[in-house]
Amino acid sequence: MSEDIKGLNLTLKVWRQKDRHTQGHFETYQVSNVSTEASFLEMMDILNEQLINNGQEPVAFDHDCREGICGACSLFINGRAHGPDDDITTCQLHMRKFHDGQTITVEPWRSGGFPIIKDLMVDRSAYDKIMQAGGFVSVSTGGVPDANAIPIPKPDADEAMDAAACIGCGACAATCKNGSAMLFVSAKVSQLALLPQGKVEAARRAKAMVAKMDELGFGNCTNTGACELECPKSVSISHIARLNREFLKANLKD
Repeated sequence: MSEDIKGLNLTLKVWRQKDRHTQGHFETYQVSNVSTEASFLEMMDILNEQLINNGQEPVAFDHDCREGICGACSLFINGRAHGPDDDITTCQLHMRKFHDGQTITVEPWRSGGFPIIKDLMVDRSAYDKIMQAGGFVSVSTGGVPDANAIPIPKPDADEAMDAAACIGCGACAATCKNGSAMLFVSAKVSQLALLPQGKVEAARRAKAMVAKMDELGFGNCTNTGACELECPKSVSISHIARLNREFLKANLKD
């Protein structure tokens, strides 16, 4: 009988931690008859239902849309951000990527910028604070113009859209050996730096967002490329080069 019919029997090594001030540890669980068509989060739901039925505390993990849009479902699975697949979030990972009898290790993001809340949940509000520092356009642009009223070269528009695809999941910082948030920050700076509406505040934005990133304890970029490799939206590290140019120009103006 194939695995698709009988389902998967798996051993899960799951990180359990009461709060950020308590030392964590791995707990081992067994789950059986998991459909290969189930998503990874559905498998975690099965585990939690099993734990609740046995009078045990369920595993805390974050999720929201379960459509690969919000980035909340961030997990390290067998040593990879979002698990053993490319260009996906954890909620888009399906159990057909695993095999019967496999041991799966599930951990939260490991980054100084993302302190653990409980179990697999981390506090990613640092990214919100970086956005609040300058990831917006505050100048008055008047009413909503026609779509073609401001001419923007298509290559610039395409590149801005590629940068805007970043969902702020934190895989870049969690994967980086330095805990750098440069890919996230550069994507948010780049998407506005390429458009006329964003150029008015470009210098202030670059300086403010980099300063906030440093203040929150994220490391610096050493161009290993791990962030780009594990980004679920394939955001290019070329945006980091643009962020560096924007930051340098801002300081030269001063």
